Amino acid sequence: MDSVRMIENWPVPTAAAAVVRADGTVLGSHGPTAHRFPLASVTKPLAAYAALVAYEEGAVELDEPAGPEGSTVRHLLAHTSGLAFDEHRVMAPPGDRRLYSNAGFEVLGDHIAKATDIPFADYLHQAVLEPLGMTSTSLDGSPAKDAVSTVDDLSRFAAELQAPRLLDARTVADATSVVHPGLKGVLPGYGHQNPNDWGLGFEIRDSKSPHWTGSSSSPRTFGHFGQSGTFLWVDPDAGVACVALTDRAWGPWAAEAWPPFTDAVLAESRRSA
Repeated sequence: MDSVRMIENWPVPTAAAAVVRADGTVLGSHGPTAHRFPLASVTKPLAAYAALVAYEEGAVELDEPAGPEGSTVRHLLAHTSGLAFDEHRVMAPPGDRRLYSNAGFEVLGDHIAKATDIPFADYLHQAVLEPLGMTSTSLDGSPAKDAVSTVDDLSRFAAELQAPRLLDARTVADATSVVHPGLKGVLPGYGHQNPNDWGLGFEIRDSKSPHWTGSSSSPRTFGHFGQSGTFLWVDPDAGVACVALTDRAWGPWAAEAWPPFTDAVLAESRRSA
């Protein structure tokens, strides 16, 4: 794909990208796809997937108490627990607002570790990384932001999100549909959004503006971006996913470069369908 070569024009030291279909076919890739990059918040979809495995295994229930009083596993996954961004401090009642929270994912990781009697990093490895062959991915700290991975590994995860093998397809459909609809909130880096829709660990594009995906991305597009200059999106209507990893922190360069890149990828993938 010619479109993935657009990363050569990004003002970053190193970048790699790939476009993936549901059957795992890589339509195109560019850059050092085996290079390990810090994921920052692209860690969250991986952590969420492990939480959903724990749910399907019966180790946790989505509506069991977890986090602040009145909060549940579902609230933590959907950024509606009321916890602050980076502090274990309650800012709102559960379900009241969409408060994007690293602290919430750290509480979630601790909750699952206690429920399974396995350290969360080990549980993520056993439940998600090892079965998908993601041998270059590791979690060395917070389940909100401290994973390191490669485009090759995340391409495997992107295929799993489109054609689940580790989870029931209905669980993934629920996780990538809006949870607690209608809630307002701030999308980090992109300001106040009304509504600020999320699923269980996955941000949902809907009609958000501005946004880090493309103007031609379908409203059902879901995924995540990270402050380390990373993103993963899945567009179910287009039947493709895209991973891009860099080693430059997110900033105006990314806000400018990513949407036209995504639009070019989508246009080219539609032509090749």
